[in-house]
Amino acid sequence: MHFRVLHNSRPVLHIASFLLSSPSVDTLPLRMGKVIAVVNQKGGVGKTTTAINLSAALALEGLTCLLVDCDPQANSSGGFGIARDENRNSTYDILTGNATVAESTLATEIDTLKIVPGSNHLIGATVELIQVERREYRLRQALEPVRNQYNFIILDCPPALDLLTLNALVAADRLLVPMQAEYFALEGISELLTTLGRIQAAFNPTLDIEGVILTMYDERTNLAQQVTENLRKFFGAKLLKTAIPRNIRLAEAPSYGKPVALYDPRSRGAESYRELAEEILARNHIDSPKALERKAALQAQSRQETKVRFWPYA
Repeated sequence: MHFRVLHNSRPVLHIASFLLSSPSVDTLPLRMGKVIAVVNQKGGVGKTTTAINLSAALALEGLTCLLVDCDPQANSSGGFGIARDENRNSTYDILTGNATVAESTLATEIDTLKIVPGSNHLIGATVELIQVERREYRLRQALEPVRNQYNFIILDCPPALDLLTLNALVAADRLLVPMQAEYFALEGISELLTTLGRIQAAFNPTLDIEGVILTMYDERTNLAQQVTENLRKFFGAKLLKTAIPRNIRLAEAPSYGKPVALYDPRSRGAESYRELAEEILARNHIDSPKALERKAALQAQSRQETKVRFWPYA
């Protein structure tokens, strides 16, 4: 199977040239918190699910994380059991300058994970900021004072290429793009990557793609496997090895206000996001505190097993 329509289109040629010319993911030193925007202008591809569960998986590895809900629907907030409260500080107040990130941060069930909740008021932020000078930099400037307090800052973006998403792209170091294994998936993100190239030129020259993650993946179908093979040939190393399966526990977890790692840690969904976190850490050459503990335990076990015993055995 081939992408006949897609490979003959100009947007895909632009995407290919961008991917080949963009710098390696490993070139960014982790001196401060790494900001990753989870973005795709298409709705229903698993952006919020990925933002919730990736941030939880990283935090459970012992890394300090901040999740910023940039979506007016505030589903990331609800996914951690945070009820809507329009009188509470939110991402809207940060963008409008009415509150700092530190003043808007809430705790979650995971000690090393904090969240800045979303708000329905974000719908009006695009209009309110339109006359504001350097409006594209509002989120970036707000995050700067707290970057060194976190290992990772995850931005959950709305399903649109509006001013809210633009603020996230300008603030981010890397983009994580969830997409489904469909034939026209590349067409769906061509507009995003075209915008990405423009943002590199105008606002954020170091912005790059952390990876493309396949979501709602059904490995049992020949279609999914064949599309994935074509996508891997096209994206190369940008397509992450981890894929997120369709999983009922992933769908149920938000209704309980928990990431799937807390709702059902043994489910396929939880295991997949754990693998995604480990893959991202490996790509950035980071050993998490939990990974170091596991290595130390394995080394201790190995030393114990390789001890030489002489006759007579005790």
